[in-house]
Amino acid sequence: MKPTLVILAAGMASRYGSMKQVEAFGPSGETIMDYSIADAIKAGFGKIVFLIRKQFEANFRELFASKLDGKVNYEFAFQELDMYLDGATIPAERTKPWGTGHAVLSTQTVVKEPFAVINADDFYGADAFKKAAEFLTTGVDEQTYAVVGYNIMNTLSDHGTVNRGVCGLDAKGNLQSVVERYNIAASGDVVVSDDGLEPKELSKDTTVSMNFWCFHPSIYKLYEEQFREFIKEYLTVPKSEFLIPAVVDHFIKEGGVVKVIKTDAPWFGVTYKEDAPAVQQQLNDLIAKGDYSDNLWGN
Repeated sequence: MKPTLVILAAGMASRYGSMKQVEAFGPSGETIMDYSIADAIKAGFGKIVFLIRKQFEANFRELFASKLDGKVNYEFAFQELDMYLDGATIPAERTKPWGTGHAVLSTQTVVKEPFAVINADDFYGADAFKKAAEFLTTGVDEQTYAVVGYNIMNTLSDHGTVNRGVCGLDAKGNLQSVVERYNIAASGDVVVSDDGLEPKELSKDTTVSMNFWCFHPSIYKLYEEQFREFIKEYLTVPKSEFLIPAVVDHFIKEGGVVKVIKTDAPWFGVTYKEDAPAVQQQLNDLIAKGDYSDNLWGN
């Protein structure tokens, strides 16, 4: 059974200022998602699931139908505020989605096979998809998941601070924890996280999660259980988020194993508008090397 790729594209892109998920960065109008999908198909993924908000379905179908029809199976899943609330009323102050954990939960009706989860606005590199597909085909089971790990130095922005999931590893190199650190930036020869937590200075060898996860479909039960607990405690907190690492942390504490798949693939993303030219240049450099065509889908 070929694995599925879930692309999280329901975020509101508040820092970027527009729907960066569908902005063209490639020379023939490619979005960052296009490169992820092309890499996933080449690596052996058999289906793409776009997790979006229902109001954008027509836009996504128009954008991807001509590219993907006949090349790979694809489906849409929807993240809406009223999903999985067990009858609870949405507070008037809540306007943003419930977070990445709720987004993954929202795909459970269309995903029945081992699957990977990525962000729509991150470029992960072909090596990451190849290694993820191999794990999802031969290594995943109900007690063994994985995260793709990147070196923190390859994930910073020149235009502002970033938030990163810092990975703590056990003696076997498996994931022990993911601690969300905020306001991270390079400062001279060091990396500093200005969030009030310790250590403030992070090693340049730090492994971080860029939200590229590999799961067995049995994890949906855990997502549902944990979101129910989250709602009980945080329903009335307007900016609270139910995040993937919280579910993974619970899984590890219950005895599950999360492998860390390290990759040297280039990573880049578009947290800020000012990141866009650098992303375009990095894509052009990869095209010049022959890694990608200047017209990805040949349309």
